[in-house]
Amino acid sequence: MNQRGVVLSIHLQRQRSQPPVRADEARALVDRGLEGDYHGKHRPGSARQVLLVDRRTLEALGFAHGALREQLTVDFPGLDALRTGARLRVGDAVLEVTGSCEPCEVIGAVNAVADPTALRESLRGRRGMLTKVVAVAGDGRIRPGDAVAAAPASEIPSAPR
Repeated sequence: MNQRGVVLSIHLQRQRSQPPVRADEARALVDRGLEGDYHGKHRPGSARQVLLVDRRTLEALGFAHGALREQLTVDFPGLDALRTGARLRVGDAVLEVTGSCEPCEVIGAVNAVADPTALRESLRGRRGMLTKVVAVAGDGRIRPGDAVAAAPASEIPSAPR
């Protein structure tokens, strides 16, 4: 697999039920997600540490980056076709895909759409991919403009436990 893309923006949800806040960078922590983000802080080991959404999904809906509560908005054609277990190099981190993010009606409510059910249906198969942090290089920094590259799991070692 030789897919490539780029990080466009980073959003961190500091507290449960609060909107994500745009960040200039994030620090990936093995098995904990992104430092300062609610999902890693309260759910170590979770399969939902970092959500990636491709910009095309947001553009099709007329939504701003972060509107689907993703931590990383990327320009990565084929993101939603990645299989569980696929690994992505993102900045100084390695993320492993744990599955697709199932759309829920809460997204419609937080975006004040007239028909949350219709939004949920329109997002089926393109709400993004859930990942977990399996390795970092250096301090694990991820910044807008960083490359996103897919590679077979055999090419990227798992983090030591």
